[in-house]
Amino acid sequence: MTNGLNGAHGAVDGRPIKLSCRNVWKVYGAAAGDLAGALEHGVETGTIAAALKAKGCVTAVADASFDIREGEIFVIMGLSGSGKSTLVRCLSRLVEPTSGEILLNGRDLLKATPRQLIDLRRHTMGMVFQSFGLLPHLNVLDNVAFPLRIQGKGTAERRSKAREMISLVGLDGRETSFPHQLSGGQQQRVGIARSLAVGPELWFLDEPFSALDPLIRKQMQDEFLRLQKLLKKTIVFITHDITEAFRLADRMALMRDGRIIQMGRPADIVLAPADDYVAQFTEDVPLLKVLTAGDLMEPGAPSIFNGAEQVPAGTTLDRLVPRLAAGARGFTIVDDAGKTLGTLTSAKALEVFARDDHRQKAAS
Repeated sequence: MTNGLNGAHGAVDGRPIKLSCRNVWKVYGAAAGDLAGALEHGVETGTIAAALKAKGCVTAVADASFDIREGEIFVIMGLSGSGKSTLVRCLSRLVEPTSGEILLNGRDLLKATPRQLIDLRRHTMGMVFQSFGLLPHLNVLDNVAFPLRIQGKGTAERRSKAREMISLVGLDGRETSFPHQLSGGQQQRVGIARSLAVGPELWFLDEPFSALDPLIRKQMQDEFLRLQKLLKKTIVFITHDITEAFRLADRMALMRDGRIIQMGRPADIVLAPADDYVAQFTEDVPLLKVLTAGDLMEPGAPSIFNGAEQVPAGTTLDRLVPRLAAGARGFTIVDDAGKTLGTLTSAKALEVFARDDHRQKAAS
């Protein structure tokens, strides 16, 4: 299982681990208690799941393990019923795992008391779901301020913070509007502002844009990336949309039947799928639009081309086509500050162009 840590939005290597998920299972059914014995005897994951199914159980999450580092966007994706939403609810203990460990800053959340969990959700975790969940009788300002009210903050403090968050998500001037007076995209911005008002260290987003039409969804993805560049939150993002996952993820985990079947950078997954299912799942991903210069570069290598053009690491390959057509032999890849990260040769880029062309012809 691939486990790369260099993300599309910046390297996360060396950053502290914020959240660890270790061998987490969630089993529904009367025989769920049989899991402990099977794990104790070292039975293989697939065998355990099959045995539980035979006893009428549903294994929603099977032996999930990963680490998420500070400031990373970790996307969990899969089709409906794959277990992704159950997994994120286990991470936040909205659903109790059957077995495993979930560590936040090294602290086992499964040992937290109900009172401690309430405190964590009020101060440390932020959550945004597909349903906007706005309170219809409150205006935008009071909706955003609501979690601060629950925290016991004073009126002046919570309104000041709410206005700051409203401005952050681009809703200045709509403070007195009610939810029914807002578009779907605006309502979701309010939901995002509300979840950010408490200053969460860890931000869970479960298919937050899936109810929006395609144009608004693209705008909200842009907004999300803009906010992340400013706030650098640690994010667990759930989606069933492969294009959305590739656009947003530093790393991603692809689930099927409750199991994580491949994990890594989007580039790792699309260029080296773990099996036929992953290959089929990603076959419609437009390589030139999702792969970046940073994904393909040779890290740390100085440019070997005289006068090679500097290209930001996040530049997608489709934007390099005109330059390659004009005869560019390669590029020096730089970060946002202009620091050299590596080199991308034209030969490496053209390999991907040829692969993308082959995929398109095979699909037609």
